[in-house]
Amino acid sequence: MGAYTLPEGFSDFDMFAFGSALLVGAVLGFFLNAVSILAFLRVKQMRTPSNFLVFNLALADISLNVNGLTAAYASYLRYWPFGQDGCNFHAFQGMISVLASISFMAAIAWDRYHQYCTRQKLFWSTTLTMSSIIWILSIFWAAVPLMGWGVYDFEPMRTCCTLDYTRGDRDYITYMLTLTVLYLTFPAVTISSCYDSIYKHFKKIHHHRFNTSLPLRVLLSCWGPYVLMCIYACFENVKLVSPKLRMLLPVIAKTNPIFNALLYSFGNEFYRGGVWNFLTGQKIVEPDVKKSK
Repeated sequence: MGAYTLPEGFSDFDMFAFGSALLVGAVLGFFLNAVSILAFLRVKQMRTPSNFLVFNLALADISLNVNGLTAAYASYLRYWPFGQDGCNFHAFQGMISVLASISFMAAIAWDRYHQYCTRQKLFWSTTLTMSSIIWILSIFWAAVPLMGWGVYDFEPMRTCCTLDYTRGDRDYITYMLTLTVLYLTFPAVTISSCYDSIYKHFKKIHHHRFNTSLPLRVLLSCWGPYVLMCIYACFENVKLVSPKLRMLLPVIAKTNPIFNALLYSFGNEFYRGGVWNFLTGQKIVEPDVKKSK
């Protein structure tokens, strides 16, 4: 292997530390989401329209875990070994995963609202249509930078790739603000309003089945700081921000699949029984929502 040059602002220890953080997060998230996916595929009773949304969320998140594993591998090498085309594909694949993941969080919130508040069942035709639209739109918006509206390039450590927020030109600003509205503001409002209605319902019947504030907190805690930096880059020179901080924020964001698996699969009363059945062979005990009347 030829000699490599460390990126500005990073030491060998930094490369190892960030790579290890990416590796641990990716491996743990991959394992948890793999269990969620396999449980849905192997346990017949789990295959419901509502659980299909959780299954798709796990697919999006495990794809982001694969993205993180690639970044960890390059971090240990101390350089990106896949060229510019590989960088573009890495960023494209990661963007699809992120956009789909956030969209399915909002879709699950909408479905849960109907599960608990209106008692309207989700039909397969609806969930298949919603899932198809989410994946198609995610692929479209992730492909836009490849067509010239925005640009994919390396993160500060140069071992993973994402939307180039250092340019700060008109294309970046308009694309980034559009994504912020469509894939953070709108999903956050949807999640907030749906779970707020569920909370009021739980309060009315004096039976709180789960913490209704966690889904929005998880989304904003993981992705909020990174998005704020990207918005900041629309108006100021983000290169003045420490490279280590600019690298830390996406590493934090990539822990989101771990929390999603714990929250939406292992913490979901309609899904965790199937996960338990898959892991132990014990039969599912269906939760009785009718008791909440």
